[in-house]
Amino acid sequence: MARDAQNELVFVPLGGVGEIGMNMAAYGFGPARRRKWIVVDCGVTFGRPHQPGIELIMADPSFLEERGDDVLGLILTHSHEDHYGAVLDLWPAFDKPVFATAFTAAMLAAKRASDDIVDNVAVTQMRVGRPFELGPFTIEAINVAHSIPESCALLISTPAGRILHTGDWKLDPNPIAAPPTDVARLEAIGRDEAPLALICDSTNALKDGESPSEDQVAANLAAMIAEAPHRIVLTTFASNVGRVISIARAAEKAGRQVVLSGRALHRITGIARELGMMEGVPSFLDQDAFSKLPREKVVLLCTGSQGEPRAAIARIAREEHPAINLNAGDRVIFSSWAIPGNEREVIDIQNLLIDRGIEVITQRDALVHTTGHPRREELKRLYDWVKPQVLVPVHGEAAHLEAHAQLGRQHGIRHVVHARNGDLVRLFPDPTHFPGEVRVGELYLDGNVLCTPDESGVKGRRRLSFGGHIVISLCVDNRGQIVSGPELAIEGLPDVEDDEESLGQIIRKTISGTLRGIPPKRRGDTELLSTALQRAVRGEVNAYWGKKPNVTVFVHGL
Repeated sequence: MARDAQNELVFVPLGGVGEIGMNMAAYGFGPARRRKWIVVDCGVTFGRPHQPGIELIMADPSFLEERGDDVLGLILTHSHEDHYGAVLDLWPAFDKPVFATAFTAAMLAAKRASDDIVDNVAVTQMRVGRPFELGPFTIEAINVAHSIPESCALLISTPAGRILHTGDWKLDPNPIAAPPTDVARLEAIGRDEAPLALICDSTNALKDGESPSEDQVAANLAAMIAEAPHRIVLTTFASNVGRVISIARAAEKAGRQVVLSGRALHRITGIARELGMMEGVPSFLDQDAFSKLPREKVVLLCTGSQGEPRAAIARIAREEHPAINLNAGDRVIFSSWAIPGNEREVIDIQNLLIDRGIEVITQRDALVHTTGHPRREELKRLYDWVKPQVLVPVHGEAAHLEAHAQLGRQHGIRHVVHARNGDLVRLFPDPTHFPGEVRVGELYLDGNVLCTPDESGVKGRRRLSFGGHIVISLCVDNRGQIVSGPELAIEGLPDVEDDEESLGQIIRKTISGTLRGIPPKRRGDTELLSTALQRAVRGEVNAYWGKKPNVTVFVHGL
């Protein structure tokens, strides 16, 4: 049968494969020219230092837009930003249903309200263990342990074969306020003889052993809270409801009250209470109650574990918080890990606290945080349970993906695919890898504007940040005489008082010399004059400073 007439099951990663975050995957079924598509997750990653002003980055959905009539819906595995953070920005244009658990749907609604987003999406509630159909796909959500409630793996079945898309998961025998990974269901999947492809989380594939359980972290935090002589402050991922519950229980046992500071914590704990996830957990106090509590009776739980400059712990460290101040001898626990790229900001906050005599405890000092992702032994157990014929490592940078691929091969998986964003992987029949088959890219959220990298102006911002900016403005009449100016504006260049000649004086002398060197008749050529001034000023400043500035010249003809 010709390929264009044969039913195929294919996987196309649009984001999250070769990087951390921005997860978005498309699955297609049918003949090559008539496939139906479902999408799994629609997440963001955060702007990097070389992208000044860019807050969030998401996968470019052009591939899906070109096939919009054949896209059936979006399924969300959980409500971490890297898996659902782009939904309200990208999905309204598709006008197709979104499938999510009750907690994820509530998080999406709260995100829309908090960010004043006008566009909305139609959400259909997805229930664990209750398969539903989307065209030729049958989709079943399977409970997995992770660091946020209601995380799901997805079993996607088609006439050609099945896919287990793990999402983010781990094997935690004792998660807090959530059921463990459904091992019995995974084992049952492995007993079915229909061919299976495993699309699997690689975040911790470089780490041996198994991930520590959440209850071990809870025990350590409880001991630290109980023994603290003064105030105790904890910052963690706001979405880790189990961690928040552990802290609340430990505070109650120690005779302390929990004060919350940070919008995200209030929003997420409010959702958890509404859905019955925090039964028996005492109500939290707002930050205004902080100053009224005795020093030894407070547990402060605040946002900012990733070094966000406007979050609560950063403002506390800078002594800029309107309601909270700490003293020497207080204890701050970073019950978190720094997402790659955030390390410097987190360390800076910790140093500010340490300089003030505040005790800082991190995961380097004790088990105060655990991952929500599987290590190598957990991956091998999953292989044994589900018995995949095909393995595609996802969710990771190149080192994570390669380590996961090697582990899969060592474990005897027949087909291990080294995919990257933009590849097309035929899973069944005849697993085949087509590198670079699909156009992919990024979209930037720049303030309120969603744009491509080329549209964003980031290249210009980088140039400005490196070389500053010089603006020259002058008016020339039709005889080539300077009738106004030159006016000069300098931004972002060094101004050293001890130098015999300032940079401004050097620039003005260069402008004067350049003007004298051009005959009046030729000065009437505004383009020639502008180019000559720009080159001369850049050259002289470079000779003085060792860097070429950005120079803009406005020559106004009369």
